[in-house]
Amino acid sequence: MVCLGNICRSPLAEGLLKSKVDSEKVYVESAGTGDWHIGQLPDKRSIKVAQEHGLDITDQRGRQFKTSDFDHFDKIYVMDNSNYSDVLALARNDEDQKKVSLILNEIFPGDNLDVPDPYMGGESGFKHVYDMLDQATDKILDKLKADS
Repeated sequence: MVCLGNICRSPLAEGLLKSKVDSEKVYVESAGTGDWHIGQLPDKRSIKVAQEHGLDITDQRGRQFKTSDFDHFDKIYVMDNSNYSDVLALARNDEDQKKVSLILNEIFPGDNLDVPDPYMGGESGFKHVYDMLDQATDKILDKLKADS
């Protein structure tokens, strides 16, 4: 799960998918394309909206996406088109590129929609993002079940 700073959207996506999968079979992590928040907790508003839904994401720390992530992950979901371009720019080959998808294409196939960045807004933006990511991670879970 990749966004810009790895403190708002991608930590919520990570927490949501982790809560839905068998951790013995599926490893989920998040990262940001930027380096501003390395080592930091998710945004307090992300933590709050997650807690309101019974999820604790306070074990997460910001990290930056790196090329070696293509070696460690089968699928890389990005939150918006800008980060999609940034991640693809790090891809070494077609195999790397095929791993990258916009997360909202899971619920709106082919629409290439962005998960809005709630950072500059209020708490309602975080709730909206949570709901979108909850739906998208449900679809990802369905795909994982179909593949196993």
